[in-house]
Amino acid sequence: MIRFDCDYLEGAYPKILKRIVETNYEQTPGYSNDDYTKSAIEKIKNVCKRDDIDVHILVGGTQTNLVVISSILKPYQAVICVDTGHINVHEAGAVESSGHKIISVKSSDGKITAKQINDIAKIYSEDEAPEHMVMPKLVFISLPTECGTNYTKSELNDIYNACKKNNMYLYIDGARLGYGLVAKDTDLKIQDIPNLCDVFYIGGTKQGALFGEAVVIVNEKLKGDFRYYIKQNGGLLAKGRLLGIQFDTLMEDDLYFKISVQAVNFAMKIKEALLEKGYKLLYDSYTNQQFVIMNNNKLNELKKDFSFYKVCNIDEENTAIRICTSWATTEENVNKLIEKL
Repeated sequence: MIRFDCDYLEGAYPKILKRIVETNYEQTPGYSNDDYTKSAIEKIKNVCKRDDIDVHILVGGTQTNLVVISSILKPYQAVICVDTGHINVHEAGAVESSGHKIISVKSSDGKITAKQINDIAKIYSEDEAPEHMVMPKLVFISLPTECGTNYTKSELNDIYNACKKNNMYLYIDGARLGYGLVAKDTDLKIQDIPNLCDVFYIGGTKQGALFGEAVVIVNEKLKGDFRYYIKQNGGLLAKGRLLGIQFDTLMEDDLYFKISVQAVNFAMKIKEALLEKGYKLLYDSYTNQQFVIMNNNKLNELKKDFSFYKVCNIDEENTAIRICTSWATTEENVNKLIEKL
């Protein structure tokens, strides 16, 4: 069975495993106070071209989103995201479990707009008794989105300006950040991101690490006491050096982006084959996620040899699926899929 379900099916990039084995018997301070984590943090600062950011490395995406969002919001404040947003549909109510409402907005492509943010803010501010409502205080977006679509620098700038205009924070989920930044439909670079949001994270779990997400806090107001929130939510890893070693390796010699390019190139090869063979796409994605509408008979035939993530039923005869490549996807398996298509 060849799996194209998601981008965290394999273990880790070999160089990461090699470094973990090489350092296995070293004794280091715990809780990310080791030299490997300190080196990783410095490399992230250099990549982002910002010395004034705080960097904390957590274990997984849901945990990271929960810790970041709950650390920012007061009990009566809410987070805004699109209806397909990860926190809204794929995290088992983690944000709500911390006592915060999610205000979801409709989106046809997984992206939120500055107008939607302004509209929500206007409804709240013009209410005669706003203290009876939750206060919209944070905007959550993913880059790239859950639909494989991307934001441009101009779009992200407009969103961030809308947040600042309405006294809100902007948080970017970067679980697949590398795959988004190397795609051809965005002009964003990693050094642009800290200037266009208050906090974001650089995903590792889906981008070559065994596990780990590097939270980057830009806004000074959000930096204080963040480690307490990590600890309280079970995110302060005792063997923190395991996280540090992985990001120290990924941030060296642009490895993070080099392996992202390979995944995106393979996804584009699959996309071109799908279009050539007459398949219709659910979203126009230039990242490592491709969404295709497929006849159920053909899908059942393919599922004998391949597995995919089911997105939704289109009608009685057709289903939308996601085909996902990763840093570890091989050209051989891509060619086998194309041949079967």
